[in-house]
Amino acid sequence: MATGTPSAGRRIARNTAIFSFATGLSRVAGLGREVVASAFFGTSGAFSAFTIAFQVPNLIRSLFADAALSSAFVPVFTELLEKGERRDAYRLASTLLLLIFAVLGVITAVFIAAAPVLMDLFTGDEFGPRLEALTAGLARVMFPIVVLLGLNGLLVGILNAYDHFSIPAISPLAWNVVILAFLIAGHATLDGADQLYAYAIGIVAGTAVQLAMALPVLRRLRFPLVSGVNLRDPRLRRVLVLMLPVTLGLGLINFNLLINSILGSNVSVNAPRAIDAAFRIYMLPQGLFSVAVATVLFPALSRFAARRDIDGLRALTANGVRGIFLLLVPCAALTLALAEPITQLVYQRGDFGPQSTAMVATALFFFSFSLPFAGASLLLTRAFFSLQRPWLATALAALNLAVNVAVSVALYRPFGIAGIVTGTAVGSIALTAAQAAVLRHNLGGRIEAGAILAALVRILGAAVALGLIARLTWAGLDDLLGRGLLSQLASVGTGVTAGLLVYAGIVLLLRVREAQQIRGLVAARLGR
Repeated sequence: MATGTPSAGRRIARNTAIFSFATGLSRVAGLGREVVASAFFGTSGAFSAFTIAFQVPNLIRSLFADAALSSAFVPVFTELLEKGERRDAYRLASTLLLLIFAVLGVITAVFIAAAPVLMDLFTGDEFGPRLEALTAGLARVMFPIVVLLGLNGLLVGILNAYDHFSIPAISPLAWNVVILAFLIAGHATLDGADQLYAYAIGIVAGTAVQLAMALPVLRRLRFPLVSGVNLRDPRLRRVLVLMLPVTLGLGLINFNLLINSILGSNVSVNAPRAIDAAFRIYMLPQGLFSVAVATVLFPALSRFAARRDIDGLRALTANGVRGIFLLLVPCAALTLALAEPITQLVYQRGDFGPQSTAMVATALFFFSFSLPFAGASLLLTRAFFSLQRPWLATALAALNLAVNVAVSVALYRPFGIAGIVTGTAVGSIALTAAQAAVLRHNLGGRIEAGAILAALVRILGAAVALGLIARLTWAGLDDLLGRGLLSQLASVGTGVTAGLLVYAGIVLLLRVREAQQIRGLVAARLGR
């Protein structure tokens, strides 16, 4: 990734690779957790209740905590460090820590007390009193994650500002392992809805472990968590002002997911869980690539913005977008070509049968269209935040939400799950196009759009070949080997591998610059 100096570029490439690998492990563990949970609960109405019960505090978390807080805090904190004002930076962090604990604690208490009334707003006509009560009870157990993730968001922001990414990337792996332990133990020792309550308790325990993992690193950095409090600090107000639009921009995906579940609960009691299960597969490449690229580049973007180096910011953003397209377009091609085989391989066991596979595969197919655009949008949103122009990102996020709701509401009754997820795809495409146009204006009329489009055309051509090869390879092996687990693993795995090899060969042959950068990085590593 271009950053202005070769050494800085190598550092960012290395950090991106480390973050991608660690995040990939956590995403795989998360998918493993979803596989186990799906085998236990299928796409039952009770599991749909759990899905909505988790999505509501997760939405609140995205609005007031975690990534939203981190993204508002990092530009201001980085600017103080760049100016050498470390004492003020430490005091700002301490003040925010106290404020987060107090405000989010009150919000959590209110939601726990009012859960039966509030959760009724998020369940549709197909949910009866039993599922509504289960949804409220599970939400009460999981609401404390709002406070824990708020504190974690601040600590992660501090670590990222110091270019420390490994623990923030690895801690979700520990989160998933803890939850998986509670899930398996609960299923082995409890019955009925109590198994889902054990799952919910595991989420809270895993979140606490995730928060605790950041503390030793802060001690090694000699960062004082308590360094005075100043509620009148103008930089505190800056963070809070930045946070409001950042909240809407980064909370967008959780808004959309909750909207999908609400509409799905009007289709059937199974639809919310089916959509969420497809979303978990969809998010695996997002976490591996776009989240990694956006997270690692964000501090560098903030530094360029703080130095008023618009050329550097523009080049890094364009390079990042091309890299995300290079990595996510082939993933979209694979999930389009192999939606049902992938779903069957990942989920179909235990209480998750062919009917569940059909519903999840439908959602995954339509999610695929949004995959590269959602990834590019994540980085473009960070570019707006680094420029401290978050209200622009907010306005565009509102446009996305409006498009998503309008399309999903128009299509969910005639087309069911396919109509709901189509709204998400159309909204993602509209958002990315609008962000690129507005950012182009804010960066002086150039964001290397021609180079991005030229690369995208070549990437799309290679992705079409990937999809065809992957589908044909899978189909031939599927007929030959049958549908046993090992046979499915062989046929899907071989199809994916064959498609990716063809894709890699074509993008290198067509001289896609980001592909050559990756090949050079790999060659350098192997040379060592």
